[in-house]
Amino acid sequence: MNNSELDNLRLKKEKAYKTMLLLGMASIVMIFAGLTSAYVVSSSRPDWLTDFNLPSAFLYSTIIMLISSLTFHLAKNAIKKDNRSLTTIYLGITLLLGILFIALQFVGFSQIVSEGYYFTGSESNVTMSFFYVLVIVHMVHIIGALISLLVVIYNHYKQRYNSGQSLGIELGAAFWHFLDFLWLYLFLFFTFYK
Repeated sequence: MNNSELDNLRLKKEKAYKTMLLLGMASIVMIFAGLTSAYVVSSSRPDWLTDFNLPSAFLYSTIIMLISSLTFHLAKNAIKKDNRSLTTIYLGITLLLGILFIALQFVGFSQIVSEGYYFTGSESNVTMSFFYVLVIVHMVHIIGALISLLVVIYNHYKQRYNSGQSLGIELGAAFWHFLDFLWLYLFLFFTFYK
């Protein structure tokens, strides 16, 4: 194969990866559209909680997620300038912030339980069960994003990215930003929809 054919093959491969990511994100949107629609429909039940407010840990986790999105973006920009050491720093910070996000989600759950709201069992209610399911489903996707971030960090360590080849970081960052905005949507939904 000559260089032109290799470039054409590389472009087709990149387009296929980007299309797969878009299809995956579309399916995730459908999952959350269905879950939040069920939440809205169920809110007409007489046993629905209308005075529940999100604990502070969820606000802090939202701020952490927004900052992590920024650090992933900065990592992507740094590799496009072939600044490997800065890319390493920003990827590491993003990983730590992602782990902190999940830890804060569990802190938020414990704050909810300490307020007397339970997710399961005889003392639970449907509002908290819905909330729990939505947050856990999002957390599962965040764990998937953390795994993909670890793959990006590994590939970066193996020097597979540079200013001319940054597809892995670009795809990882796009998925990370998507989950960030999905969490922002959920946070605003739970804050303002009663």
